[in-house]
Amino acid sequence: MGKTATLANIGSVADSSLGFRNRIINGAMVIDQRNAGASVTPTATGTYGVDRWCGILSAASKFSMQQSTTAPSNYKNSVLITSLSAYSVGAGDYFSFLQLIEGNNIVDLGWGTATAQSVTLSFWVRSSLTGTFGGALRNNASNRSYPFTYTISAANTWEQKSVTIAGDTTGTWDNSTNCGIQVGFGLGVGSTYSGTAGSWAAANYVSATGATSVVGTNGATFYITGVQLEKGATATSFDYRPYGTELALCQRYLPETYVNGTTVVGFGSSTTSSYARLASSVPTRVAPTGISVSASNQFAVYSFNTAASGTASNVVFSSGDTLGVWVQITTTAGSPTLAAGHGTQFYGNNANAKIYFTGCEL
Repeated sequence: MGKTATLANIGSVADSSLGFRNRIINGAMVIDQRNAGASVTPTATGTYGVDRWCGILSAASKFSMQQSTTAPSNYKNSVLITSLSAYSVGAGDYFSFLQLIEGNNIVDLGWGTATAQSVTLSFWVRSSLTGTFGGALRNNASNRSYPFTYTISAANTWEQKSVTIAGDTTGTWDNSTNCGIQVGFGLGVGSTYSGTAGSWAAANYVSATGATSVVGTNGATFYITGVQLEKGATATSFDYRPYGTELALCQRYLPETYVNGTTVVGFGSSTTSSYARLASSVPTRVAPTGISVSASNQFAVYSFNTAASGTASNVVFSSGDTLGVWVQITTTAGSPTLAAGHGTQFYGNNANAKIYFTGCEL
């Protein structure tokens, strides 16, 4: 049976031997590799804001997401979600801000078995709206869900919340590299995807019945940070991890390669084409299937056989594995002239030059 409460005083748990206590990655919203603090307006489900957090939606461009420095004491960042219109949510509509937790990170919860463990979700929230808000935990197939509610009592004031959820003894819960648990916060959800708070259901519920719609008020704001999902029936202090550790955890799903200032040795395949291997900073969740390039003309190729360099006209994905990707670089004829089998160097010639490996996200 679930319960909802405002935390007046969360006890301190500092023992590092507890390990990976918070199953949420980037719960303090400090890592923003894709957008570097810029606002993002989701036009499709799966659009990411800060690392590991994305929006799901039934209608495009109804809210924006942005890393913010407005945060409660002892936090640096939050995510600000802003409603972009006064949207009337229909029965089949859904808008949610969520994280998909990898199945490998929830094995010990035993969900789907008779020994399923309870979890507690805690977080800091602030909104220009007040009232009852909702969210839900769901499995990867979205056919098991647990809607929950919490109350925001004062407008534009940080409040800390906690929800304890009994482990699900039925259903299928992935324990591999796929999604294990979806943790979502509703921003406006219609009756089709809303269910009774406080119990498990064999349904796809994104939020709780009667929850406040953020997208229903033009300009409404909703901030969230300090999100923690942990085993047990008690919320503990937020599990701060070193910044480098949090970044590496995020890079399992979105490796980012800065080629500017460094060179990568490659080889020519024709007079205008070469290949280079870009290593991942950490082993990725699955093999990348593509890349996202800041701009091809921010990269260059140097030819060892002609001792000349030129600007890349195109940089595309060739192949990948969990340790890196091969990219193919095209240059303009004669700038420089490459030779098949001869060495090259691939490098960024712009401070903003960067490449993301894609296809690793959940």
